[in-house]
Amino acid sequence: MKYAFITSLRDEYGVRKLCRVLQVSASSYYAWNMRPLSQSRQSDEQLLVEIKRIHEESKNTYGSEKTWKALTIQGIACGKHKVARLRRLNGIESKRRRRFKVTTGSKTTKAIAPNHLNQCFYVCRPNQVWVGDVTFIATRAGWLYLAILLDLYARKIVGWSMSKNNNTQLVLNALDMTLLRRRPRAEVLHHTDRGSTYGSDEYQTKLFTHGLKPSMSRKGNCYDNAVAESFFSTIKNELIFDKSFVTREDVRKEIFEYIEIFYNRQRLHQTLNYQTPEQAEKMMVAA
Repeated sequence: MKYAFITSLRDEYGVRKLCRVLQVSASSYYAWNMRPLSQSRQSDEQLLVEIKRIHEESKNTYGSEKTWKALTIQGIACGKHKVARLRRLNGIESKRRRRFKVTTGSKTTKAIAPNHLNQCFYVCRPNQVWVGDVTFIATRAGWLYLAILLDLYARKIVGWSMSKNNNTQLVLNALDMTLLRRRPRAEVLHHTDRGSTYGSDEYQTKLFTHGLKPSMSRKGNCYDNAVAESFFSTIKNELIFDKSFVTREDVRKEIFEYIEIFYNRQRLHQTLNYQTPEQAEKMMVAA
């Protein structure tokens, strides 16, 4: 175990220094390192390659449990504890999650809808409830605002829009994308906070025209829209916090790839029994 630990850190600290700290001789380590790999070590080395691949594909966001689930789904037989051990010995860590603060700060609208959702975040079919919100991302050129609509059934982002202005057009563009993609055949509950853009006459008219029932969070209660807030926490932890964006166009490209390719189609969700939103919806249609 000590020799394996030295191997995992030798490029960073050097073999002799690690041997002194662990009180083993360098000659013994080199002798161990020259031995042919045992079947167990060969298996570990092969599994480590797959672990590193999953780590990269997940944008360094998966912990040991999700890595193990992803490997199992892909038909790679391995133990959960072995995955955790190999990650630990090789310094493979997921990005540390930071506490997310609600940052929209929109002015309260006069057109306040009742809170019909009432924190019922689990639904039985797609196009039953859409939740929406707006956040902002800093660039050297100024703020970029992101509006999203998320289908509660599979936690899938079904509509989004980005702009340098936080205005009604921003949220209308996200709604238009959602309507074009989803084409709901029955009434959909549409839940947001009390932001003035969501309460504008133009936005409310479009909701009414397309048979969407407005619902709004209680004043100052971010838990009423917790799933949308959770998505913003996820994207900021996994994409935004460790990067510096020069232009708005830089962050636009990153967000597009994150939502459409990674989040909706590749990222495993614990609340979906370790499926992606796309997989969860397809299983619903197949059933």
